[in-house]
Amino acid sequence: MTAPAQDELTELLRQKGVRVTPQRVAVLAELAREADDATAQQLWQRLRESGNTLIGVATVYRTLAVLVDHRVIDVLAHHGHEHCYRLCTDAHHHHLLCDRCHKVVEIHECDLGGWIDSVAARHGFLATEHKLEITGRCAACREAAA
Repeated sequence: MTAPAQDELTELLRQKGVRVTPQRVAVLAELAREADDATAQQLWQRLRESGNTLIGVATVYRTLAVLVDHRVIDVLAHHGHEHCYRLCTDAHHHHLLCDRCHKVVEIHECDLGGWIDSVAARHGFLATEHKLEITGRCAACREAAA
């Protein structure tokens, strides 16, 4: 996956109703370079290492929160207590997550709708959306452990 160009990221922010700032574009661009996922601390460290010392860690956390709220990025909870973030496709999808190396695979097939509607109805709910994270070990990590 090739990282989107800065103008594509700027347009993505506009399409999602996010005010474009240099800090938001920088955080999103750094996340776009990640093939799998990254924590806020990892993104902040990478920004500092690349010479962007004007963005503080609080700005990174606030930016990620805005991007999640506007559905620009996904937040994943497989890394203990710290969230991981990923720039994903806009289409409905789920995630396979390696708990060792953090490899993330987007799964676009979804046959869960009927089951979710049934379970929700039995409990008096109306399901409006769903997300699924399947955590395990990727083939490379299983092979390395063997």
